[in-house]
Amino acid sequence: MLQLERVVLAQGAFRLTADWAAEPGALIAVMGPSGAGKSTLLMAIAGFLAPAAGRILWNGSDLGPLPPGQRPVSILFQDQNLFPHLTLAQNLGLGISPRLRLGAADHRRVAAALDRVGLGGLHNRRPAQLSGGQLGRAALARALLRARPLLLLDEPFAALGPALKADMLALVGEIAVETGATVLMVTHDPQDARRFAGQVVLVADGVAATPVATADLFARPPQALRDYLG
Repeated sequence: MLQLERVVLAQGAFRLTADWAAEPGALIAVMGPSGAGKSTLLMAIAGFLAPAAGRILWNGSDLGPLPPGQRPVSILFQDQNLFPHLTLAQNLGLGISPRLRLGAADHRRVAAALDRVGLGGLHNRRPAQLSGGQLGRAALARALLRARPLLLLDEPFAALGPALKADMLALVGEIAVETGATVLMVTHDPQDARRFAGQVVLVADGVAATPVATADLFARPPQALRDYLG
């Protein structure tokens, strides 16, 4: 279980509070106006920003002392964060060993992950040789290899067309169900939330609100959501 216990995030004049928990396996969309703190919330959970107050816990253990690489977290950014000088297989191998010290079993895992996301046979290509959809699949495959129980998506598919984005969200959902991962996905698109997420965290007016069932939230939107959606 992910728990944000009276968390306060502060950067200059910016301030965001959160005090809620997410059940294991929950698929949660994080929505709200630009600049409200959606990405900041994910960065804090991942360990790139320390809370000014409160604690972030996973299964009751405080994540505060742990650096990002030791947290039970994988995070996908919009730019996919793939290294251009490495092959696709090497980029995925970083999810297993940061120094790319891979054995035969590791190489088989990389090949299986590529097959799982529809990129079998492309292991020797570099990121510049891949389409936008293939880059998204590659980043997702690396997260799959990391096998962390908490997956954070910071609009990694925002640049894709509607059909391809829908395919990617479906693939994330399938993998989450298979692995039991808890997923938090930043999105500006209500259709993404309806399609993918069982719950929504609304980030607005300095608060990352308690997760609410997606259907209920859109059926009875609070004023902050109505203002955001227009």
